[in-house]
Amino acid sequence: MNRYFNMKTNILVFLIFFTTINFSLAASVGGDPPRDPFVVVLDAGHGGKDPGNSWNGYSEKDISLNIALQVGAELEKIPDVKVIYTRKSDVFVTLAGRANIANKAEADLFVSIHMNGHRSQAQGTETFVLGLHRNQDNLEVAMRENQVIFLEEDYEMTYDGFNPNSPESYIGLTLMQEEYLDQSILLADLIQKNFTNINKRVNRGVKQAGFLVLRETYMPSVLVEAGFLSNKAEGAFLNSAAGQSAISASIVRAVKDYKNSINHDILDNLEANPPVQLTQETEEMPLDVYDGITFRVQLAASGKKLDPSSRNFKGLKQVSRNKEGKLFKYYYGATSSFSQIQDFHEMAKRTGYPDSYIVAFRGNEKISVNEALKTKTK
Repeated sequence: MNRYFNMKTNILVFLIFFTTINFSLAASVGGDPPRDPFVVVLDAGHGGKDPGNSWNGYSEKDISLNIALQVGAELEKIPDVKVIYTRKSDVFVTLAGRANIANKAEADLFVSIHMNGHRSQAQGTETFVLGLHRNQDNLEVAMRENQVIFLEEDYEMTYDGFNPNSPESYIGLTLMQEEYLDQSILLADLIQKNFTNINKRVNRGVKQAGFLVLRETYMPSVLVEAGFLSNKAEGAFLNSAAGQSAISASIVRAVKDYKNSINHDILDNLEANPPVQLTQETEEMPLDVYDGITFRVQLAASGKKLDPSSRNFKGLKQVSRNKEGKLFKYYYGATSSFSQIQDFHEMAKRTGYPDSYIVAFRGNEKISVNEALKTKTK
């Protein structure tokens, strides 16, 4: 009896093992290949010896950390999202160190979370991307956040002589992050809309200013000022569990919407779309030709290797594919004329690529458009 029972047990174990192996092999052979995760770096502002804003008994470093951890906890529930934190506790991290974490991870997004403060009873949310400040208020916010480098050793060398208190130091920031500006603005706008429409916060808008932590990153990056601790009512809201939950939910939703808008799978369904009948895209001889430069319009980035034929890109011709890092990038057009690439860009947007943007190459090296435009024309 025992021999018979043991034989049946062994057969059952073998069948389960065989079935499992076959299922795994079928999945690996017939299923889609694994894709790289969408990496989000969450940066809780300040920390350790750097308290940030402290108004009405509220601490920026603590509130920003709470919100960052809540955002991360929700994003970590998404299977293809990987979350990295610049800090998960009350520790001091340099601005350069925060950016290095994101760059080393080859992140797809960098989100820095802060609280505002002002001598008045100002209120509301604002989300910044890197750029030249447009007014004195924006400059003051950037100066205040950048002064943390005074707590760092050898900050003059680390930041190439940058002086947070000198307006002249901010002029050189305008060309940084240019390649990612459109994507950064997209995310910033999504965040602000959620703050305004869902959380009913005062909308102070999407702005540009010279934040060092954004300058040092090499991916779409934003700095969120989630409200004013100096405003008694808003400070109480931000310090509350309910307020932090509401703010974090809006950031999570914005990241999800951003990811979906430039999803690595965004190209999967394009083959089913009928090609668009287009007029002749351009024939005029360009006058502003930049020697040794090739301008292209980036349509999308994807983990999927797709045939760059017109039927897969809504009828657009002259589409090329290039493997860059973890992604395949799809470009439309190729010209040394900046006016001509602007025509290509307008065509791409009209055809259904509103988030496309112009990039530049010198040979095989991708450079900023501003750098390309400094090249002598033929």
